[in-house]
Amino acid sequence: MVFPLALLGCNSGSSSFSDTSVTGGVVIGLTDAPGDFITYQVDVTSLTLTKANNAVVETVPVKTRVDFAQYADVTEFLTSATVPSGTYTSATMTLDYTNADIEVDDGSGGIVPVTSFKDEQGNPITTLDVSVVMSDGNAVVVAPGAPAHMTVDFNLAASNDVDLSGTPTLTVQPFVVADIDPAAPKPHRLRGMLDSVNLQTDTFQVIVRPFFHLLSGSNRQFGTLTVATDGNTLYIIDGVSYQGITGLDALANQAQFSGVVAIGDVDASSHTFTATEVHAGSSVPGGTLDAATGTVIKRVGDVLTVKGATLIRNSGSVTFQDTETVQLGVNTKVFRQLDPSARTITDISVGQRVTVFGTLDASDSSQLDASNGLVRMKLTTLRGTVVNSPSPFTLNLQTIDWRRIAVFDFSGTGIDTANDADPANYEIDTGTLNVASIGASSPVKVLGFVAPFGQVGQTSTADFSAETIVDLTAVRALLAVNWNPAVANALGTPSTSGLTLDLAGAGKFHYVARAGIATDLTLLGTGTTVQPPTSGTGLFVIQNNGKPQGYLTFSKFVDALVADLSAGAVVQGIAARGTFDDATATLTAGLVYVRFK
Repeated sequence: MVFPLALLGCNSGSSSFSDTSVTGGVVIGLTDAPGDFITYQVDVTSLTLTKANNAVVETVPVKTRVDFAQYADVTEFLTSATVPSGTYTSATMTLDYTNADIEVDDGSGGIVPVTSFKDEQGNPITTLDVSVVMSDGNAVVVAPGAPAHMTVDFNLAASNDVDLSGTPTLTVQPFVVADIDPAAPKPHRLRGMLDSVNLQTDTFQVIVRPFFHLLSGSNRQFGTLTVATDGNTLYIIDGVSYQGITGLDALANQAQFSGVVAIGDVDASSHTFTATEVHAGSSVPGGTLDAATGTVIKRVGDVLTVKGATLIRNSGSVTFQDTETVQLGVNTKVFRQLDPSARTITDISVGQRVTVFGTLDASDSSQLDASNGLVRMKLTTLRGTVVNSPSPFTLNLQTIDWRRIAVFDFSGTGIDTANDADPANYEIDTGTLNVASIGASSPVKVLGFVAPFGQVGQTSTADFSAETIVDLTAVRALLAVNWNPAVANALGTPSTSGLTLDLAGAGKFHYVARAGIATDLTLLGTGTTVQPPTSGTGLFVIQNNGKPQGYLTFSKFVDALVADLSAGAVVQGIAARGTFDDATATLTAGLVYVRFK
């Protein structure tokens, strides 16, 4: 099944470059919008770019295992490919579900593996070709010396529906969007092996090894990428923290091909990737120590229970563990993301997202001894609604790092039982952040760190210290509806003012998602409308008989819809992205995709 969508963004250069004898760089990252998946591991067997003259370039040299559930808040560099210069008008990603490991939350904190995979017609699936189609004005232009950056977003929430009533079954309707140099991208993570360090230019070169490919050998199948640094870049190398040039000096002393992870941002104007954090040596998953990444759901003494742990052995093998027991000790080193100062094990509390380095028990992989290891406290994400604002700023939590609150045991988080964290009135230390405009009942996302264990209730000690607070009321929304069987009147009577959806015959997909909060359109009590922006321009795509056609104005898009419907076409689905008004159930969308049968 092929599900084409249009590519968003700006043209990345002049379209005059077409000489296949010269090459340019294209840096491709994979990410996903959030869903209720604990793990979503599938194999990406191919990612191709197609030029305007139909020449095809493969950018993924080997089958790559990807857990899309891990990339809701970060983009992972998949490849830094050198491809022939020119204009590329489409991309296709092939997903292989043959050996998929997909597990979901059952609604009460339990984890259920999915064993059956089907398309929206109910047919079993093994592989899916997911296409992204670009209009002429938004193509990827590759030119020497000016690498193009493209992020491919496989939206789990909009693309998948799980039925647990019998045999756990996943229905897949891929929704993929690609952004060229997006204006507000997620942080990017680069994983690979150190190639070289240039102290004169404050840069270093990484041989890309995406996700958890083995960190071995000098093979450059996935390309290399230059990472810029500055005086604010933080480093943790072999368990020691550095900042600025001293960190780059320490990195230069690492052996070539040693493991390195860089987290930072892509600058669209300068085509550079600048690291805010760098981890190397034993401080990298897959290095000399075993590692586990997950969220602390319970702490008793110096023993943590970490849920949803991705285990990475020092041999390079990767497995998923529902819960992992972690032993801390006085020799455990502790660092906090974005902070060069050393912490103590007291700083690790319930709700904190962590990466733990230690030694897995040879006979029981659910036991990790970090008493002589290292814990990296990572930015933790809260989602919930505001109970009180601005002071104290309290939330009724819905999730912590996508974990339902019911799985967390907050015992011991306070100075006494009466002061243990209360998820229904979870107090946020907002620092200098301005929350005056965020009112009660507003949905919000908060990024930061949990308060130290056993200290909530002390003077000025809240449950959580915020680095960022995002009001989700007006965030970009993604609408997805399908009809099975396809129907002719799904879009009402299309007009230049919009499309009124008839949800009476809607299939499994009939919702709008905003930052992980899904709204069932059938429960709003009013008709759902998709309308164009005020300018009437955007990117509007129709697929009919497997052939996509894009339009930049809504009026021409509507003319084509009417013509196809008049010719007997029936609607299988619609996907759209924009801003959603709950009161009127109206999505104002700059991107609309309609698929006919």
